[in-house]
Amino acid sequence: MARLQPAHAGLAALGLLLAACTASPPALEPQASLPAPAKPAETSDMSPAVLREHQRILAAYGGVYNDPKLQAMIEQTVERLVAASERPDLHYKVTMLNSQSINAFALPTGQLYVTRGLVALANDESELASVLAHEMGHVVARHAAIREEQAKQAALVGRVVTDVISDPEVGALALAKSKLALASFSRSQEFEADAIGIGIAARAGYDPYGAVRFLTSMEHNSALKPQQNSSAPIDPRAPDFLSSHPATPERIGNAVANARQYNTTTGGLGRDKQSYLSGIDGIVFGEDPSEGFVRGRRFLHPRLGFTFTAPEGFALENTAQAVLGVKHSGGQALRLDVVRVPSEQTLAGYLTSGWIENIDNGTVEEITINGFPAATAAAKGDQWDFRLYAVRFGSDVYRFVFAAKHRSPETDRTFRESIGTFRRMSLAEIEDAKPLRVQVVMVGPGDTVEKLAGRMAVADRQLERFRVLNGMEPGERLKSGSEVKIVVE
Repeated sequence: MARLQPAHAGLAALGLLLAACTASPPALEPQASLPAPAKPAETSDMSPAVLREHQRILAAYGGVYNDPKLQAMIEQTVERLVAASERPDLHYKVTMLNSQSINAFALPTGQLYVTRGLVALANDESELASVLAHEMGHVVARHAAIREEQAKQAALVGRVVTDVISDPEVGALALAKSKLALASFSRSQEFEADAIGIGIAARAGYDPYGAVRFLTSMEHNSALKPQQNSSAPIDPRAPDFLSSHPATPERIGNAVANARQYNTTTGGLGRDKQSYLSGIDGIVFGEDPSEGFVRGRRFLHPRLGFTFTAPEGFALENTAQAVLGVKHSGGQALRLDVVRVPSEQTLAGYLTSGWIENIDNGTVEEITINGFPAATAAAKGDQWDFRLYAVRFGSDVYRFVFAAKHRSPETDRTFRESIGTFRRMSLAEIEDAKPLRVQVVMVGPGDTVEKLAGRMAVADRQLERFRVLNGMEPGERLKSGSEVKIVVE
């Protein structure tokens, strides 16, 4: 809940969590917005258009992650890459984002962005260099400009189809072909950026197989994400035919082929794992507590001062728009967001004011939750039933949307028990809310993967997460005297 967005976008995310839902979720009204992040001093030389995009990126990814030591390491890596690139005259400005997501991207103007989540997942400088070089490859190849021109052409096709073609089947086919060409070209751009990036990294002295290792780690990391619906699991590796990014296994195969073109026996930097791990030792891992964080089924937001616990069997995810949750066994989901409601408006009146459709007026009820004024109601969709709660907390109203395939007294009881855990955090709880961090430790003679994984301050799948964090394959053993990453609180 780093920031607030239009609520209808969040319900679309809830619909994705429900996975098998074909009914349209109830439409919500727009939410209030928190102030945009302050403009850093280093943005003063940006054009208005670039500055707007920069601020949008900061808002979407938790702002800037300030770590001078890490920032210097990344900038030094970029400098080496630029010197070895096809365009050593280009200037890049690097921003590290305070987000746990694994992501990096570049603007055509040379603005490079990398999340701390990506930096934490990488295990040596060559892996980080492969990502940065890939994004530089997009800039070198002018992919953004090409994509813009392709989008204009696709829009032109759409207008022609709408204005000229009277046969709806022929029109649909023409539109589908134009979209397919656009998406296919985008995938080719990704592969081209991979090839350019591996070449840049290799010429800069980095291990060209760094891209292979990091793409493999990304694939393994995506497999750790909870499946949205056990009856219809979503394979994170499955290619989306109209996606702008190719399936990771396909990219790995192409990265291997590209890396083989370069001699890996030379190069002054190599993998440089030890210095890289020293650089990221202490980096924040996972969510930033200042924007709320998940601990098992519990969500805490120290800055806003509240906490609640999801029903048994739920997995929670804190997004920039809302807190989303899904039950492991499927059939139930939840969403929490916050809006501004005039103090003179009753919460029961708010529930029936039209912000959500298909309210059952007979279920509207004024209640109190741990001393806070609240109201509840039920709404029914085509395939999903919803139990809604609005809780006035300070100057804001917190909205809980619980969804179930089939509403029953049992599901209502479960949701009521969960909303009953919504309360104000104590001062001690707020002071104790510390972020998880990556700690680099040396492997001792008696240490095993299982033993060190047991020290991971994560809620589930400690062994798998330890292996992914350290780029280890199943069955791979630790070497005494080597260094590995663990997550500590």
